[in-house]
Amino acid sequence: MKLSAQIGKTKRLFLDTAPVIYYIEGDANYLARADIVFNALDNLSLSAVTSPITLAECLIVPLRNADENVRQAFLELILNSQNIHFHPSDETIALKAAEFRANYNLTLTDAFQVATAIVAECDAFLTNDTALKRVKEIHAIVLDDFEPA
Repeated sequence: MKLSAQIGKTKRLFLDTAPVIYYIEGDANYLARADIVFNALDNLSLSAVTSPITLAECLIVPLRNADENVRQAFLELILNSQNIHFHPSDETIALKAAEFRANYNLTLTDAFQVATAIVAECDAFLTNDTALKRVKEIHAIVLDDFEPA
């Protein structure tokens, strides 16, 4: 199945950190695939959710490099996009994250991301982390599983 078909079957998508970085930084290996997702968001045929973890992870390199333009691009996309909802963490997410960490031996960061996606009622999780495919509670869409567009 093509990535566009997979995205077309999705109503609410959680955006893990890597696809957001690929899109903003224009990663040569992944930009065509990331564009499929972000074009669907721009066309309002898809809604998405991100988290404080996505925001923090995206900002590390621009802050280290003092790259204000890239930092602003991440902030604008994650916090001000019409069809991307920034979902804060709370005790419900923390409790679910502990369960996912215990049940799947995920990193705590990944467990928080999955918990946020579940609490935010996402039906799929966009990532490039194959370890998340073993989580049964949500469908993981792994960019590496698809051919470049």
